[in-house]
Amino acid sequence: MCRAMRIPFNQPPFVGPEIDYVRKAVESGRICGDGQFNQKCHAWLEQKTGVARALLTTSCTHALEMSALLCNIQPGDEVIMPSFTFVSTADAFAMRGAKCVFVDIRPDTMNIDEKLIEDAITEKTRAIVPVHYAGVGCEMDTINAIAKKHNLFVIEDAAQGMMATYKGRSLGSLGDFGCYSFHETKNYSMGEGGAILIADKKYSDHAEIIREKGTNRVQFHRGEVDKYTWVELGSSYLPSELNAAYLYAELENAQKIFDNRMASWKAYRERLQPLADAGELQLPYIPAECCHNAHMFYLKVADLKTRTALIAHLVKNGILAVFHYVPLHNAPAGKRFGRFNGEDRYTTHESDRLLRLPMFYGLKPDDQEFVCDKVKEFFGK
Repeated sequence: MCRAMRIPFNQPPFVGPEIDYVRKAVESGRICGDGQFNQKCHAWLEQKTGVARALLTTSCTHALEMSALLCNIQPGDEVIMPSFTFVSTADAFAMRGAKCVFVDIRPDTMNIDEKLIEDAITEKTRAIVPVHYAGVGCEMDTINAIAKKHNLFVIEDAAQGMMATYKGRSLGSLGDFGCYSFHETKNYSMGEGGAILIADKKYSDHAEIIREKGTNRVQFHRGEVDKYTWVELGSSYLPSELNAAYLYAELENAQKIFDNRMASWKAYRERLQPLADAGELQLPYIPAECCHNAHMFYLKVADLKTRTALIAHLVKNGILAVFHYVPLHNAPAGKRFGRFNGEDRYTTHESDRLLRLPMFYGLKPDDQEFVCDKVKEFFGK
């Protein structure tokens, strides 16, 4: 379906050096995990975000799973998160036997409503998992204060948050652990991949063990132990050098990609502002303390019926626009592995009327203008 569209919803980023770097990885004779390009990516992420340790993973899902292991999440524990998120946010903790406790979102940012978190805390609560939707930061000062008061972990699902900040600090670096995605739909990609960011270095050795199938192999290679063995629970969370090499080319060009996407985001907003002023739709809201990363440009229309009709109109004109998450608490697995705390005032209603426009590195201005023209055409403007 994507190939038939004049304007696809997404195209994986490609800036140029990726092929050369992948070739260098192959020619090095080592393409398994934790070679030179894995290490280059780790160093870049640590320098950029200021965390004690950054480790590439095979996906953001796996970064979240590592976080659950680092927090020692056990059966019967509870983890608070929004229902408006991707399934991985919940899966990582449900797989450890925890109950996912869903909290309503704010209608302005689509992020978890920080004012509702404390009411969801019980004696079983172990962690809060804020999700930075569209690369717009949650209200982290409030969330961290609640976590400190109740002795809870904070695990940021920053899958969409690379290069975005809250009060000048990188998303993913504000809690105990942060999780990035480098899936092909993200601003920076390695095809499939992610990273875990670790704020406190005391968790670094444990994270390395978890990531290396539960062995102390990394410590062995550093000469810290005379042999390596199985010492903990873990899995194979290391991405290959081929993936890391592709990603490193994009990290070196991170600002270039950021600037290109931001130009597209601002152009969308400028062209569609008249429709917002006329009350036909709502545009994204960015709090003053947040610097987003132009991960997506979404519209919110009147209702589900209008959204369905607008998507059909755009597809008819060769434009692939899509809706987003089906709230997890409404899903079959969400009902088995979680519960919604309080009232669902906004989660379902807001998700029903949100659609995302094409947004990717290299989106042509003429194509973007065509998208906006067709949105205006739908509303008779």
